[in-house]
Amino acid sequence: MVNLKQFVKMVKEARKKSGKRNFNQSFELIVTLRDIDIKKQDFNISEVVYLAHKFTKKPGICVFAGGDMALKAKRSKADRIIEPEELEKNATDKRQLRKISNGYSFFLSETTLMPKIGKILGQFLGPKGKMPTPVPPNAPVENMVERFTSAVRIRSRGQLAVAGKVGDESMSDEAVAENTVVIFNAIEKKLPSGNNNIDRIMLKLTMAEPVTISEMNK
Repeated sequence: MVNLKQFVKMVKEARKKSGKRNFNQSFELIVTLRDIDIKKQDFNISEVVYLAHKFTKKPGICVFAGGDMALKAKRSKADRIIEPEELEKNATDKRQLRKISNGYSFFLSETTLMPKIGKILGQFLGPKGKMPTPVPPNAPVENMVERFTSAVRIRSRGQLAVAGKVGDESMSDEAVAENTVVIFNAIEKKLPSGNNNIDRIMLKLTMAEPVTISEMNK
């Protein structure tokens, strides 16, 4: 339906619409949908997608682990390690728990801690689609953390639109476009009728109006 060349043109046009800003803006892909009755269908997309190109600023990654796994995670690119003792200490501190849930894009946890995290942090992480990815014993947590540095989450939030970050201004047009293809394909695969459910495809920078595919075809 849409090819890489069209997405490169959208990226270039999005840059023109925005102009120069004093911060590194993000590119976001927004796909609006049609012919899906969200009252009748259990339609909800919350998916982690691994991109072709990393963002200039990597996503924040937090690991819940103790013992040997905590030591390995500390040697990885994780931004924070929360050991069982710290988790218990903050169990009733809602302000701190909210700060943790808002402070990181992705969470990983050794499997034995998952029930405790669900009880303590579930109310904060669950609605955001941020419940941790379980890390089995002896799994290469360093490799898992590295993989999440190129990840992004796409969400529908029960609406007829799906959105996800695909890049930032510091990246090349081609890199942003290639990431956009990855995200678009991931969205399309989740739709009941594939591209027949797609209404509009838009790309925008943080402080600008969106560019649509229809504009590119004029």
